[in-house]
Amino acid sequence: MKYAVIANAATQKTTDPEWITGFAQHAEACGFESVVVVEHAVAVSRYASVYPYDASGKMELAEDCPIPDPLDLLAFVAARTSRIGLATGALILPNHHPVVLAKRIATVDALSGGRLRICAGVGWMREEIEACGTKFTTRGRRTDEQIDVLRALWADTAPEGADYHGEFFDFTGAMSYPKPVQAGGVPIHIGGHSEATARRAGRRGDGLQPLGVAGNELQRLVDIMRSEAKAAGRDPERLELSLGHMAAKVNAERGESLAAKGAHRVVLQVTPSPDLAFVKDELSACAERLGLS
Repeated sequence: MKYAVIANAATQKTTDPEWITGFAQHAEACGFESVVVVEHAVAVSRYASVYPYDASGKMELAEDCPIPDPLDLLAFVAARTSRIGLATGALILPNHHPVVLAKRIATVDALSGGRLRICAGVGWMREEIEACGTKFTTRGRRTDEQIDVLRALWADTAPEGADYHGEFFDFTGAMSYPKPVQAGGVPIHIGGHSEATARRAGRRGDGLQPLGVAGNELQRLVDIMRSEAKAAGRDPERLELSLGHMAAKVNAERGESLAAKGAHRVVLQVTPSPDLAFVKDELSACAERLGLS
């Protein structure tokens, strides 16, 4: 089992260079597999969209919470650590042009020595996605194309370059360098809670990170992912499942229980305290319970 930790933006400290450096270095020293960071390009005040992961319909982050760009933040963390993985959770693909994004992701992967993992999503906040120039109702189809574009540009297609002709993106002979360090490109896991998320993970992803689901519904999504992978001629055994948990409550027994459900990774949410000493103590206690050190 792999254990990742989220650098919680609710601390309002993830843009503080000393705080995020201390957090990441301590997580690495404790033996956690990766540091995960979130994305909102903008958080629109008085949004009407319904946040699907809380009964209130509102996200836990205030609209004026400082949420740094995830790839820029991970590049910063990469320079201050040596081995811990770097991950998004989730990168909202419709907010980005995939040709530019392919270069940015590959650059972070190259400079970090191949430590990057992308968890990608389609987004839930209509106002944010439309502010980034994308029609909300097309975000699913665009995301599928974006994943295909990323993989096309990361592939070794020299000297001719990569070609892509889709509904939203079109190019011929595109040469994008540097390439990711990781063979096959940077892993792309799919985050979300819907059947479309599970289908996308099976057809195009390297794993599934379902949000806010458990029990029979979780198993249903996993089954959909595996079925779609088989139908697409892909090996479902190569796809990872990442599940969430609270760092303060997880223990080795709980980790074993999640592993029995097929989980390869647990993404842990730490208490959103701005007190770095408190957060470090929570990480240390969690790592000791899990036997990571």
